[in-house]
Amino acid sequence: MSYRTESDSMGKVSLPDESWYGAQTQRAVENFGVSPFTMPLSFLKALALVKKAAAVTNRNLGGIDTGLADAIAAAADEVITGKLNDEFPVDVFQTGSGTSTNMNMNEVLANRANVALGGEKGTRSPVHPNDHVNKGQSSNDVIPTALHIANRMAAEVMVEDLKVLETALAEKENEFADIIKLGRTHLQDAVPMTLGREFGAFREQVTKGIRRISVTFANLEELALGGTAVGTGLNCPKGFAEGAISYISDSTGIPFIEAPNRYEAIACRDAQVELMGAVNTVAVSLGKIADDLRLPSSGPRAGLGEIIIPALQPGSSIMPGKVNPVMPEMMIQAAAFARGQALSVSIGGTNSPLQLNMMHPMIAWCSLRAMEILGAAARALGERCITGIKADEKRAGDWIEQSLALVTPLALKIGYDKAAELAHEAYQSGKTVREVVKAAGILPDEEVDRLMDPGSMIR
Repeated sequence: MSYRTESDSMGKVSLPDESWYGAQTQRAVENFGVSPFTMPLSFLKALALVKKAAAVTNRNLGGIDTGLADAIAAAADEVITGKLNDEFPVDVFQTGSGTSTNMNMNEVLANRANVALGGEKGTRSPVHPNDHVNKGQSSNDVIPTALHIANRMAAEVMVEDLKVLETALAEKENEFADIIKLGRTHLQDAVPMTLGREFGAFREQVTKGIRRISVTFANLEELALGGTAVGTGLNCPKGFAEGAISYISDSTGIPFIEAPNRYEAIACRDAQVELMGAVNTVAVSLGKIADDLRLPSSGPRAGLGEIIIPALQPGSSIMPGKVNPVMPEMMIQAAAFARGQALSVSIGGTNSPLQLNMMHPMIAWCSLRAMEILGAAARALGERCITGIKADEKRAGDWIEQSLALVTPLALKIGYDKAAELAHEAYQSGKTVREVVKAAGILPDEEVDRLMDPGSMIR
């Protein structure tokens, strides 16, 4: 590998000749190589969009020559389309403002623009990473802006993923509407219900989860751009923020606006904490749904066996024929991961001393990864599990007939204590409640059958 030498305000730096980044990026690579994680591509694309919007706006305001601005915008498009993914090697765990990532982007865009204009990498001429690519900006307002854009776009993708699961559950809610099964509380037999109502409860959790995520959109649409270092807008040209944010809004189709208070928008990450609170709730819901699917599908011979989950792959390296509920188990793990990231973002939100949050890169990584994985897992659960679930109506009916909970309606006729006595007798004798009640001769057999009809217990 050949190397070139560049200089910055701290001196000379040697870096790979093939790289499009520059000296400050190389210093960050050497300083922060503590993990295998780099900034998510969705964040980098959002950051490139901010830089493109800035270049176009500075051109329109007369602050940057048209040729230079257009070259910067073209370079930003290369990042947005994924052509330069390998040029962003800075570790997530870096300076808390994200300055290293901001400069990584500035250097890549400047070098690409310079070569396109006939110059050379590393010369910082005619396009300078700070004077031109970063004009009117600070890492302190650019990184939160990119974070809001990336989060808002990722949240919308997650909502679409959840809608796939919601639809699959709604279809099963309707398909299983008339299948009666045993309800269970405390993992003990309870009164009957329908399988459709059970899936309807799952569907409602997802419906409310979609609503919870969507509620966070408005705060994510407030952008800090134009506040520069602390919110004052120092070195930011008049009209810059308005023009750049309008460009971002038009490019994404999302109604981004200038933050009403840029000091808050720079200093606080409450919008991310709110978002991840909703993500955490969705993760809890999806974890419960997935876990609940495992129980009624347990067996197939020695478990509940009320539903049959699609068999997707062999389940054991030692037991031939064993099939596991792999998709629910995948979902449970994805939900646990997302909940962990929500906690990290919550901790990150408190680390905002005075005018700047100093955990931006970690918050970006955790929030974007959590939504990406949780959303993809929800979609996969819907497409590869829920849609293929079948009901074993006979097995469900057998559990109801054997249940002691069928005695519940009799309590209104013969009293709670007598009903409990008959239930205990049925349990001790191994007979069904129906058999014991009829043998006791307390009520006519026809009335016993009427009162103990599972369908009559469901409203």
